[in-house]
Amino acid sequence: MRKQYRAESFTEDLLAADPYTQFARWFTEAADSGLAEPNAMVVSTADADGGPSSRTVLLKGYDTRGFVFYTNYGSRKGRDLGVNPQASLLFPWHSIARQVIVAGSVSLVSREETEAYFHNRPYGSRIGAWASDQSSVVGSREELERRYAEFAARYPEGTEVPVPPYWGGFRVRAARVEFWQGRENRLHDRLLYEAVTGADAGDGASGIWTVRRLAP
Repeated sequence: MRKQYRAESFTEDLLAADPYTQFARWFTEAADSGLAEPNAMVVSTADADGGPSSRTVLLKGYDTRGFVFYTNYGSRKGRDLGVNPQASLLFPWHSIARQVIVAGSVSLVSREETEAYFHNRPYGSRIGAWASDQSSVVGSREELERRYAEFAARYPEGTEVPVPPYWGGFRVRAARVEFWQGRENRLHDRLLYEAVTGADAGDGASGIWTVRRLAP
């Protein structure tokens, strides 16, 4: 199963000064292309022993401070990040022959940011956050639906649903960001930003980044 990738080039002179600006450009192009859920990303973490795990999560925000997603702190990724606060994010934009890989340190999003996001979620998603003890073993689908019904009765639609104390956001502050463009004959373009100083410790756009081309 092989596919010849697009011939469009991606060269150093096309790059923005920092990876956050470059990501914004490509993200906009991915969204404009009609790609389904361009904010879907594979989040990879590792536990205290280095055991890896990956899952697809939706990006919920990004700026020069990093890339944000929300989850249950007791989920496997939440537990991993509690003991090993490093993560890799992969945006697999197959239909436009592009991908972006972000790697860096992870910190908790402020409670204020978490609450602002949570209260903008659909009602069902807010109740679901209470009903699901994410990554734990569930006896049956009926058990899960029963828990949902219990919390829906506790917090009827139209009333305020508080943020669960075990639920919130994580921010990945990039130390490395790779932009991959598929090219003909497997001679893909891979351009890697690496933080030199300041770029991964605050406002990522104001730090210093090096750019290297990687062999495909």
